[in-house]
Amino acid sequence: MIDLGIYSLAEALGAELHRLKWRVTSAESCTGGGIAAAITSVAGSSAWFDGAVVSYADRIKRDFLGVDPRDLEEFGAVSEPVVRQMAVGVLNRLDANLAVAVSGIAGPDGGSDDKPVGTVWMAWAHGIGQEPLQADARCMHFQGCRAEIQAQTVAEALRGLLSIAESHR
Repeated sequence: MIDLGIYSLAEALGAELHRLKWRVTSAESCTGGGIAAAITSVAGSSAWFDGAVVSYADRIKRDFLGVDPRDLEEFGAVSEPVVRQMAVGVLNRLDANLAVAVSGIAGPDGGSDDKPVGTVWMAWAHGIGQEPLQADARCMHFQGCRAEIQAQTVAEALRGLLSIAESHR
């Protein structure tokens, strides 16, 4: 069952995308499809959502989304350059107008001193056709158990998408 706050964000996003006649997509790692699930929980989402890529493995990030393998090696999957490339890659691959990408450490294991559990990088890309106009990224540090970190990530990803859509009123 989806959180009502997340559902409200997805519903508001859908209304804005419908108004703009835009389509949205996501490239998700640590959320495992949670953003897509939130979006498709809204009736009528097929009018503004085509699909998503769950790119849990680096191989999918590299081979399907076009992430530079040198950036994966140098910075790791949970990094600004990787999520920027994921967002642009899914935007172009699925021919959408708006995309979000997330990669993080939801725990309970996998954290380090540099990237503790709860570290999540997000990027949003938007554009017309195949040329992204903008790709912004942000690092978040969430608290809680795995499910709470994933839910906070989904909510923040939707907030970012909604903010971009609303800025085009």
